[in-house]
Amino acid sequence: MPKPTKGPRLGGGPAHERLLLANLAAALFTHKSIKTTETKAKRLRPLAERLITLGKRGDLHARRRALTVLRSNKDAAHVLFNEIAPLVADRQGGYTRITKVGNRKGDNAPMAVIELVLEPVTPKKKSAKPAAKAEAPKAEKVEEAPVEETAAPAALVDGGFGEDSAAPLEDGSAPEGFDIKGNKDSMKYHRPDGQWYDATVAEVWFRTAEAAEAAGFVEAGK
Repeated sequence: MPKPTKGPRLGGGPAHERLLLANLAAALFTHKSIKTTETKAKRLRPLAERLITLGKRGDLHARRRALTVLRSNKDAAHVLFNEIAPLVADRQGGYTRITKVGNRKGDNAPMAVIELVLEPVTPKKKSAKPAAKAEAPKAEKVEEAPVEETAAPAALVDGGFGEDSAAPLEDGSAPEGFDIKGNKDSMKYHRPDGQWYDATVAEVWFRTAEAAEAAGFVEAGK
């Protein structure tokens, strides 16, 4: 039996919550930036980033899945696939940014601005190699013991669900310190001792189960 989301839902029920998030996502894609409550912004972020990932994929199946989530809002889907996806083609996750803007007058609800990160990604410049030193006089060669080379740790790529998430490595394995498997399609996560852990292909890795739940994932089997 599906486990309800912890804490109060947005709206009156699960169907109302999905409709609210779909409308917020459509407004975000249309206007590139919207102002809403901090709670709604945090719940919208993983949904919007998953839809942008579908937009980057760009095939027919991805379009149909996006239209299902967006409640057949063709205008928002057109902006997503034809305007937003090309701008973030070189960005590996982190497509949205949340900025707190104080509390709302009246009910004092904490407000935030969620916006798309569309700035071009600038590759890091390689530092210039130092000039070669003048050759020193040759000294007697001394045999040195061979030193074992250790491979440098693989670069950590953001998984798109916060600082405690990471994308799989090139060989599909988990980055060091990330043990929780996450499936973006089902929005479920798997612990190492879980029933389907070995059979699940991770699309995103989390450091802890708490980080997965904070990103909107639900533990599989519950």
